[in-house]
Amino acid sequence: MSVNMLIADDHPLFRAAMCHALGTLPDIQLLEASSYPETLQRLHAHPDVEMVFLDLTMPGTEGLNGLVEIQAQFPDVLVVIITAQESPTIVEKAIALGASGFVPKSASVDCIIDAVETVLEGNTWVPTAALLDNETQTHFCNEFSSKLKLLTPHQLKVLQMVADGLLNKQIAYELAISESTVKQHVSAVLKKLGVINRTKAGIAFKNAMLTN
Repeated sequence: MSVNMLIADDHPLFRAAMCHALGTLPDIQLLEASSYPETLQRLHAHPDVEMVFLDLTMPGTEGLNGLVEIQAQFPDVLVVIITAQESPTIVEKAIALGASGFVPKSASVDCIIDAVETVLEGNTWVPTAALLDNETQTHFCNEFSSKLKLLTPHQLKVLQMVADGLLNKQIAYELAISESTVKQHVSAVLKKLGVINRTKAGIAFKNAMLTN
């Protein structure tokens, strides 16, 4: 039985390199996307995709937002981050937010294959250099990450807009819903995240998504 994978990266040469590396594995079907909106379109059009290789710096997304949104909309899809950023802090955040793996763009073909096989077996793969010990841990708030996963896709979208500084009226316009529905979403978000106001919710979300 074949495994369907999506390579989401805006650099054609890197996508070609990934296709070459993954092409050495048996029964692999590959799709490609060059932007985050196209990534979502591919996932909606191909519900049989089991794994996404997601670049953090594609057009249409910022930081770890794409990872969180895909987790919310497609909870059964395994997401492996591929990026030129190799900071242990980013690795820790990505794994805490639900990534199944974290593959640096500098990784060899053997590492990529090892990552794929490890993730498909139900385990998490990170580069050896990113394994954190007690002295280098950043202590990213796993509790906040767990709470974030409680949000529905609509609630997550509202939270993203709150973090961007949009008012309820603006959010209602952008999402084509009523202000009262926005208020209900915001109230649910505050309750699930355990914060007292939208400002604190926005700040916490921004901090969680940062990759620099």
